[in-house]
Amino acid sequence: MMQIRISDDALALACGADRVTTAFAKAAPDADIRRVSSWGMHWLEPLVEIDGIGYGPVTPADVDAILFGTADALRIGRIEDHPFIASQTRLTFARAGKTRSLSLDDYDATGGWKGLRAAQAMTALQIVETVTASGLRGRGGAGFPAGIKWKTVLDAPAGRKYIVCNADEGDSGTFADRMVMEGDPYMLIEGMAIAGLATGAGKGFIYVRSEYPHAIAKLEAAVARSRMIIAPFEIEVREGAGAYVCGEETSLLNSLEGKRGEVRAKPPLPAHEGLFGCPTVINNVLTLAAIPYVLAQGAEAYAAYGMGRSRGTMPIQLAGNLKYGGLYETAFGVTLGELVDDIGGGCESGRPVRAVQVGGPLGAYFPPALFDTPFDYEAFAAADGLIGHGGVTVFDTEVDMAAQARFAMTFCAVESCGKCTPCRLGSTRGVETIDRIIAARDLAASSSVHPEPVEGSSSSGDPALKERASTRSAQTELEDAVILIEDLCDTMKFGSLCALGGFTPYPVLSALHHFPEDFGLKEAAE
Repeated sequence: MMQIRISDDALALACGADRVTTAFAKAAPDADIRRVSSWGMHWLEPLVEIDGIGYGPVTPADVDAILFGTADALRIGRIEDHPFIASQTRLTFARAGKTRSLSLDDYDATGGWKGLRAAQAMTALQIVETVTASGLRGRGGAGFPAGIKWKTVLDAPAGRKYIVCNADEGDSGTFADRMVMEGDPYMLIEGMAIAGLATGAGKGFIYVRSEYPHAIAKLEAAVARSRMIIAPFEIEVREGAGAYVCGEETSLLNSLEGKRGEVRAKPPLPAHEGLFGCPTVINNVLTLAAIPYVLAQGAEAYAAYGMGRSRGTMPIQLAGNLKYGGLYETAFGVTLGELVDDIGGGCESGRPVRAVQVGGPLGAYFPPALFDTPFDYEAFAAADGLIGHGGVTVFDTEVDMAAQARFAMTFCAVESCGKCTPCRLGSTRGVETIDRIIAARDLAASSSVHPEPVEGSSSSGDPALKERASTRSAQTELEDAVILIEDLCDTMKFGSLCALGGFTPYPVLSALHHFPEDFGLKEAAE
């Protein structure tokens, strides 16, 4: 019997996967049609796999040609042999494209629950030591070692402890968390259950952003079906209200408790006093999803991948003006240039790549001169950047980097919880200051192109003198505003309570320093 596989991932659905499925069901009523997780080759969605051979992107009008064997233009061969897939190291996304997301049989047949069974035969300390030895670091932001966080909660004296999964994936150009929740939810559930065994926590919460209705539905169904497998550990799915700041762990905790989503001052750390005042592990989806592999295969197997202190693999999300956008999982160490040019294929527009933002809307902009930077926490920090959640967004030569810097400040102003002054007021003043820079830039440019007309014969009416005076005034305004924005960014970076205000300077200063010409400067700002 012919087996036809079509993804039910949200992106595939948005591209028309349901209509393609209906067309295949009508044209081949005897076929075994299965809705599976996504391979992550987003430029080919809807991607159809028939007996191992891939076709994409497919429309309902292509169905007959595919079935009659005349759709050569859509045929990509065996999906697993495609260069985009074959060059990856898939640990977290090993099942992507291969299994039905809610099928317990599929999950069990592909190594599911093996990590949990291994953990059940270990002591809590042994589990924590295994995670620590693997070198796994948090995949959601600063890359804090997961084992240290778990050990802190394990050692905390308390009658009740919690595991909280931060699934509030709010960074632009990121979708790996969503793909895990929609495509392999049991893996996340297994990781949380292992975390519960390691720390003595009896209950877990998955905090999902409201913009992910498909993920929420999949998670709730998966939690219900696996309840007896992970018992006595319990998991509850909670829906967020869409606040970006609730991606910060303490704001998330407040939201879970029914309070306003705003940042808590630290200390105490959530590992000591977290949800409802109890010791709490807060990890994001990709961190917890990596745990089953670590326990099933061992710490050394996971630590064998990567470079330096960045061990294991990172699911990198390629987005923006890129030919081959999608999910690319690989070991740490691949360079930014390889990701953008070789794997992503450069800009979809055909124009040269000018800038790449890594780490979401608060990540730094990297010019092609820095494309030799390896994807590694320390390497990016040394280049005044951050990996964050692994989002890579590409821009071509048409981008205005001053406008991008303004967007970063505007984003912060809109999303700020208002708890601390540097973020609340600094972002608003930042927008105003960048507006001053752009106005001075435009004035200086227009003055040099359109000198004012002569008025009388006095030297004060000399067009050349007026042009120099106008340009000099604009240049002074520009220089003053640049000094101010740099000082403001310094205050926000070191004075904000959380990463929203603290990371906003990354895109602003990187745009200013690497692309000074877009701000009307002749050379990089110091």
